[in-house]
Amino acid sequence: MDSHTATPAEGFVALAAARAAGEGKDMPDVISVVNDMRERVHAVVLLDTIKHVYRSGRIPKIAAKLGSILNIRPIFTVSDTVIFAGAVRNKKRGIERILQMMRESVGSKAAHVAVMHAYALEEAEKLKARVAAEFKCAELWLTEFSPLMGYACGTGTLGLAFYTED
Repeated sequence: MDSHTATPAEGFVALAAARAAGEGKDMPDVISVVNDMRERVHAVVLLDTIKHVYRSGRIPKIAAKLGSILNIRPIFTVSDTVIFAGAVRNKKRGIERILQMMRESVGSKAAHVAVMHAYALEEAEKLKARVAAEFKCAELWLTEFSPLMGYACGTGTLGLAFYTED
């Protein structure tokens, strides 16, 4: 099955399927659990620079050059496709924006959260501490992007993958 997502959000879908199978559910029930999780899971990613997005073929060269000159940091969501969700001029604002996006989605519900990074462990640990302080977390973990995601997003990328309890 296609998870329709990437990063740890994809991992949440796989874990939901594994848990359902581990509970002895039959294949149609496991598929139902996967479909439900695909609808609930979110991923939001803050890139430290726009130049890597060009390298992955997602934007034209001129947009990458202009974005680099203006010090633009794009924010993307991942659900079925990668969707441009905005841009900020510095990392502090970017972190505030991705936390706000999570707040709007999660509200006061318990959330399962993965903080992800591409060679930005110290910043990711700070983001994880903020998530722990500001949200009701059923689980919270820290992970690195895969090498492919690191290549596409670039060093310094931070992100959140999350879903809420039913």
